Amino acid sequence: MNRLLVFPLVFLVVLSAFGQKRHLQNALDRAETEGFSGVILLAENGKVLFEKAMGMRNFEEGIPLQPNDVFEMASVSKQFTAMMIMMCKEKGLLDFDDPIEKYIRVPYPNITIRHLLTHTSGLPDYQAIMDEHWDKSKAAGNPEILEYLRRYAPPKLFEPGDNYEYSNTGYVILASIVEEVTDRDFVELSKEWIFDPVGMENTAIRSLEKKAQVPNFAVGYLKDENGNYVNANRFRSSDYTLWLGKRKGPGRVSSTAEDLLKWDQALYTEKLVSNETLEQAFSPFELNDGAKSTYGFGWDLDPNSPYGKMVMHTGDNPGYKTIIVRFIEENKTIILLNNNYHPDQMRLVEAATLALGKW
Repeated sequence: MNRLLVFPLVFLVVLSAFGQKRHLQNALDRAETEGFSGVILLAENGKVLFEKAMGMRNFEEGIPLQPNDVFEMASVSKQFTAMMIMMCKEKGLLDFDDPIEKYIRVPYPNITIRHLLTHTSGLPDYQAIMDEHWDKSKAAGNPEILEYLRRYAPPKLFEPGDNYEYSNTGYVILASIVEEVTDRDFVELSKEWIFDPVGMENTAIRSLEKKAQVPNFAVGYLKDENGNYVNANRFRSSDYTLWLGKRKGPGRVSSTAEDLLKWDQALYTEKLVSNETLEQAFSPFELNDGAKSTYGFGWDLDPNSPYGKMVMHTGDNPGYKTIIVRFIEENKTIILLNNNYHPDQMRLVEAATLALGKW
């Protein structure tokens, strides 16, 4: 290459990187101006490149968010449930292709553990059945959910393996299978097997009472009819978090951005499971017709990522939006936790992805 061209090319690369970072900062400034409340973290090789907290931990009391505040993870929890199943498999307690009736009695034959992990089981939505029939003055857990599935037996959506359809029911059953094969409580075992070994000191599956005892727990907020942010628990649509408050598997993990980065980095090691087992979590499921879904074991897969193999998961609970994005080949990570259900979440993720690609 002509040496006279080297400096202009280097300058253009630096300028492009600066431009993408400036684009991210502009997106964050705009989101903050428009009321976004949350924490964003960007990392490479486990090193934090950028971290920022915006908005309020508690709007009523005017307490600003801090980077290490605790958020409800919602469905980001599913990757931990999937890991518990993978650890059970490596301990010889189960196999991925075992039929679920080997462990749990439900009126749906020919479903395997792998179908549950990949959302290809065809199971109906447990929440609809519980909403119709459950006494909402009481909190239901997995035993009650399974009992109602047996009692009312709503029809399956499709034959196992025919399609992909996201299923919270499947992840309730997965947690129950863990309890069945270990004879241990799923909440305690998750702490013993995952959170403690990884060093996730601020992470747990917490009851409402336990959450209230965490001083830096970020309260979830929604807008009322006047456009003011109020505690999400005041909305009738949020009531299911109370009367389904004991469920295990599909949600209920609460954590911080920095703890999620520890989890992310543990997945580059064999601290929890072997690379061979973990690779199955990041691989698509082949449907009965030969087509491949874009979901592994607790992870969404993006085969068209511009930065190599990418896995991710979102979470959605009253007042909360969460997401973790992992560019596995480059060991780059985006974590975004939001506690006022703001519409800017994905725009911030896109800006962060562009900036991370140029960092």
